[in-house]
Amino acid sequence: MPPLDRQAQIDLTTDPHILVVDDDRRLRQLLSRYLVENGFRVTTAADAAQARARMLGLEFDLLVLDLMMPGESGLDFAQSLRGKGAVPILMLTAMGETEDRIKGLEHGADDYLPKPFEPRELVLRILRILERAEPHPAAVRSVTFGDCRFDLGRDELTRGGQLVHLTTTEASLLRSLARRAGEPLDREALRRASGEAGSSRSIDVQVTRLRRKIEPDPKIPRYLCTVRGKGYVLRPD
Repeated sequence: MPPLDRQAQIDLTTDPHILVVDDDRRLRQLLSRYLVENGFRVTTAADAAQARARMLGLEFDLLVLDLMMPGESGLDFAQSLRGKGAVPILMLTAMGETEDRIKGLEHGADDYLPKPFEPRELVLRILRILERAEPHPAAVRSVTFGDCRFDLGRDELTRGGQLVHLTTTEASLLRSLARRAGEPLDREALRRASGEAGSSRSIDVQVTRLRRKIEPDPKIPRYLCTVRGKGYVLRPD
C-alpha cells in the first residue's frame, strides 16, 4: 500500500511520535513501516508493561493501542493512562460491536478502529486526532541539582560547568529519572527504560556509579535517592 499524498495530510509542524502497542509482532512491524512511510516517528511495544517502560524515557504524541492483549488489557491500560492526562489514544480491536466501541471510548480512547482496517484510514484518523488534541505542556529540557545540570535533549551532564562522561546506560537512566523528577520509579521499570541487561537489581549498580558522578557525598545521596519499597527518585533543586 503506497503512502498517502502528503498534500492530503494535515500540515503538522513536527513529525509526530507514535507508540504502537500490540501483541501481534507482524502487525506491529507492518504498522511501523507504513506510519514511517507517512512521515511519523514510530516506537513499538508488545504489551502494556513494555509500553509503560517506553513512556518513561520518551514523549509520545499518540498511542495506537490494541484492545485485546495478554496481561493488562488495552482497556485497563487506557483507563490508567487517562487518569494521568496521557496522550491521545486510537484503539484497535477485532471486536466491532457498538457496545465494544462505547466501552473503549468510556475507558479513555479518543477514537476506535475495528480490525481488519485500511492502513490509509488509520493514518487519516491519527491525523484528525492530532489536529484536535490540545498541545502538550512543554517537555522538560534540563534538570539542575546542586552544581550539576542534565540536558535531556543532548543527554549531557555537566558539573560545575564541566562536561561529565556518561555511559549510554547511565544517560538513559538519568533521562528516565529526570523526566519524572520527584516521582519514585521502581527498579524494573528503570531497567527496561535504560536497556540494562540482567535482573532489576543491576540498576542498583548503575545508580551507585551515577551517584559518584553527581553527588557531593555518594554515601549520603541528596539528589538520587532511594525510596524504600518503591525504587529511586531524582530530587532536583
